[in-house]
Amino acid sequence: MRIHLGTDHAGYEFKEALKTHLQNRGFDVVDHGALEYDALDDYPQFCIDAAQGVVDDRRDGKDSLGVVIGGSGNGEQIAANKVQDARCALAWNEEIARLARQHNDAWLVSIGARQHPQDQAIAIVDAFIDEPFSEDERHVRRIGIISDFDSKR
Repeated sequence: MRIHLGTDHAGYEFKEALKTHLQNRGFDVVDHGALEYDALDDYPQFCIDAAQGVVDDRRDGKDSLGVVIGGSGNGEQIAANKVQDARCALAWNEEIARLARQHNDAWLVSIGARQHPQDQAIAIVDAFIDEPFSEDERHVRRIGIISDFDSKR
């Protein structure tokens, strides 16, 4: 599976640790930036690029997920969700991360690096990645409603 990462300076240190963790788990990691610490960088493009990478992979039939990271994760989630067909959920604990996959078939998770100790944030990402979509009919139907609306924008 390929995992796309995007962050700004606030999540840079965590992204680097997460990248190593994910590579050690055997994932193909694509780092969309930030590629160095720069306190004046802007997160939107990094998160948009990560989300676009996930969407493009999935359109090509590849197994792919993404993680966007910032201080709070809020803006990063908003930026990622501007990519057509992307579904990014903000997760603040492992249960929310699992539910984002189970019920919403979220393809990206947003993490607030300043909101969690590193080991807890990694556990949230692992919970997200390891959880499959339930494929329950009601969730498929609801995602379809959102996708239909998104395609009309």
